[in-house]
Amino acid sequence: MGLDNLLAGNAITLKLKEAVAWARKYSLWPMPYGTACCAIEFMGVVAPYFDISRFGAELVRFSPRQSDLLMVMGTINYKQAPILKRIYDQMCHPKWVIAMGACATSGGFYNNYSVLQGIDEIVPVDVYIPGCPPRPEGILNALVKLQEKITQEARKDV
Repeated sequence: MGLDNLLAGNAITLKLKEAVAWARKYSLWPMPYGTACCAIEFMGVVAPYFDISRFGAELVRFSPRQSDLLMVMGTINYKQAPILKRIYDQMCHPKWVIAMGACATSGGFYNNYSVLQGIDEIVPVDVYIPGCPPRPEGILNALVKLQEKITQEARKDV
């Protein structure tokens, strides 16, 4: 009776980076940065009907040092831009960013001197969610896309 027979059906073999990626994928700690109506839609996503916790992102944190997913929701003007950048810089690595809604992705219909035309001018964005405001299903879809991206990053490293 060899070791292979002893472990047959009782053991899983995998690479450490893949295990870490799996854990990161299902334990995202989002930090909402809401400035407009998209933040109201986010409240619906964390409520029981849509239940973001099914995807491993239920621990909403309001401290950048305790979160790894920054969700920017709403209009960002030039006075808020340094604050947003500072929050992003305070987050631990690895970190990801979701731009939620038309205002965060492209400035929305506020094409004027005071509004940032997309947060990707100051922080790198991993997933964009279109809409004004986006539907809760779109937010959950973006979370799944981010999870796929985390898995792909782990496979590239291996």
